[in-house]
Amino acid sequence: MNALPPPDPMRVFDRRLLRLRRDRAAATVQGVAPVLEAAAELLLDRLDDTTHRFTRALDLGGRGVVAPLLRARGIPFIVSMDLSARMAAKGREMAGGLALAGDEEWLPFAPESFDLVVASLSLHWVNDLPGALVQIRRALKPDGLFLAALPGLGTLQALREALAGAETELRGGISPRVSPFPDLRDLAGLLQRAGFAMPVADAETLHLSYRSPMALFADLRAAGEGNAVLARDGRIPPRALLPLAASRLPEEGGAIPVELRLLTMTGWAPHESQGRPARPGSATHRLAEALGVEERSAGEKAGR
Repeated sequence: MNALPPPDPMRVFDRRLLRLRRDRAAATVQGVAPVLEAAAELLLDRLDDTTHRFTRALDLGGRGVVAPLLRARGIPFIVSMDLSARMAAKGREMAGGLALAGDEEWLPFAPESFDLVVASLSLHWVNDLPGALVQIRRALKPDGLFLAALPGLGTLQALREALAGAETELRGGISPRVSPFPDLRDLAGLLQRAGFAMPVADAETLHLSYRSPMALFADLRAAGEGNAVLARDGRIPPRALLPLAASRLPEEGGAIPVELRLLTMTGWAPHESQGRPARPGSATHRLAEALGVEERSAGEKAGR
């Protein structure tokens, strides 16, 4: 009898299921466009902080929202890529350019194809994020810019806890129903390991409000953000699960507050024009002179 292969620890998400959900969501994503646009604008504000002029951009998973924002910033050539061909076509419909069905884990581009890559709320479903970042860096021209926003640890925490409590009450156990999200502390290191220069990771919070818990659930489905964790419970959830979880969500002024914690990654493809740290011992002025104090040797006590 053949033994089953051990589970692959690198595979957390069911990419096939994600593609099917994105296919279905292509018909409904317009209903959640204001949220996607708000997140994309926060990310693309960083383009206003550079004097670079970009001409060839790759929009990874922008769901028809990012491509028109790039076009409005004067970028003439845009490729919209998504795991779902239908969702990728949204970028072409809204802003022209090219649409391509492809996997972020296997980018089908030659080296140095773009000078800008933007991934707004898409890379949190990638199994091998370090590998995807390496491929993105290779697809960038020298001195090209990579911008990404991912939901971070703490996003949908109230929903996660409400679902876990409701399922424990109904079934006596829990299964993953909200995607695991990355921690800010890890992202700058991942960029550096992938070969990006001047890597920066920071966080912002997008505050949302829903008139009812069911409106929140509807937006998640409309965006194609349903549960695609491989370890999920494959059984049909109890009919009472969502109503019970909804009753446990916090309310403020008759509305459901939701925090979308956005982790932003910024990195540049290396180029000789970029600044480098000075070599140890290469300073031409002493620190003591700059501070206007007397320099003392190591171990020398003050006042002597």
